[in-house]
Amino acid sequence: MKRMSIRLMAGVLPALALGACSLAPKYVQPDLPVPASWPVGDAYLQQSEASLPVVSYKDIFRDPRLQSLVEEALANNRDLRVAAANVAAARAQVRVTRANQFPAVGVSGSATDTETGGGFGLNGMSYSVQGGISSFELDLFGKLANATRSDRDTALATESAARTVRLGLVADLAQAWATYAADTDLLKLAQATAANAKDSVRLSSARLKGGVAARTELRQAEQVLETANGDLATQTAALAQDINAIRLLVGAEFDRALLPTGIDEVNAGLGEVPAVLSTQVLLRRPDVVQAEYQLRAANADIGVARAQLFPTISLSALIGFASQSLSSLFDTASRTTTLGADGSWSVFNAGGRKANVEVTKAQRDAALATYEKAIQTAFRETADALADQGTLTERLRAATAFTSAAQDAATLTEASYRRGIVGSLDNLVAQRSLYSARQAEIAVRLTQAGNRIALYRVLGGDQATAPAQP
Repeated sequence: MKRMSIRLMAGVLPALALGACSLAPKYVQPDLPVPASWPVGDAYLQQSEASLPVVSYKDIFRDPRLQSLVEEALANNRDLRVAAANVAAARAQVRVTRANQFPAVGVSGSATDTETGGGFGLNGMSYSVQGGISSFELDLFGKLANATRSDRDTALATESAARTVRLGLVADLAQAWATYAADTDLLKLAQATAANAKDSVRLSSARLKGGVAARTELRQAEQVLETANGDLATQTAALAQDINAIRLLVGAEFDRALLPTGIDEVNAGLGEVPAVLSTQVLLRRPDVVQAEYQLRAANADIGVARAQLFPTISLSALIGFASQSLSSLFDTASRTTTLGADGSWSVFNAGGRKANVEVTKAQRDAALATYEKAIQTAFRETADALADQGTLTERLRAATAFTSAAQDAATLTEASYRRGIVGSLDNLVAQRSLYSARQAEIAVRLTQAGNRIALYRVLGGDQATAPAQP
């Protein structure tokens, strides 16, 4: 028995050593299909020349309430749970495929009672035990190794996709939080405008009854009032929808005390996202990492397809015992040994296997184009966000100055209107201009918050490290 095991291992170990051959083409990291640095100019500002440190969402989203919501979302969001399950399945598939590279040892046994002389008895019993390697394919051309490598890279791509989901979840939640704040400000603005419009309607109605104003003045005041009432209803619905969006992202009910009260509060709690000089930073984005691992997997698939052009050789080694008595089952005389080898090679299959190699090459080329497109898309998104960042300070300054001027003009015009110096039309125009100016300023402040969130997203956020090897 011991000698047989030694012979078996002596036959199998060299065969395992032969599996080092691989027909997959050597993987070469593609060059970045984008410029080496970001664009510069008036829109980008000099700050884009700073180096980018590794940041986490807590460095950017500093408000404890938002951080609390993010932590709840990371624990409860269903998309993250789906992504985690996909990662677990991909990792398990690697182990399934890799198991084919090793011999499978099995054991079987049987006991048979055969009728002899019209009856049953000890002499009619027979026993057998058999164990060994039934069929083990020699990986002479790297087919199994490349299949394992392909599944491993696919698993890493799946993990990167899960990191993309996580990054998007944090950014989407921060954006929904900021949108709720802006809608709260717009609701307050609509309420204040509606209250002022009611006063104007009352004043215009009194002037109409006193014979000092035309009916058109009252109607124009009513138009302003109903516009504000319509905006009031719209913003009420928008706030309810914002809460629904946050609830979906969090994945559970949440404390309303964690919501902001205004967009200025949101911007005060957002940290600056530094820009970067080198576009190499794009390689850390999880979607780009995912595309690269998919390219690696496609490269390994070529090796699998090429190996199928060559013969397949399998080994088998079985040791068995058969006896009519349990006591003598494992005696030397009861032992049977079987060693075998099997080879097969498809000589002609109408070019199907060669065509399969061409298929995998084409799929590799498509994966390469997808990888390069992912980098180009990342470059465009980041450059757009940097351009937006470079002009937001001036846009916000202009919007604030415009609102201040519109507020002063509206105050002076209303005072003149109450004294009878100007007509109602001038007063209504001033009030409408102020209302629009305040709405525009809130929109710019929301854009400012959205820009910092966008930079966190497009630069990869806190996803700087590569996924762990399964």
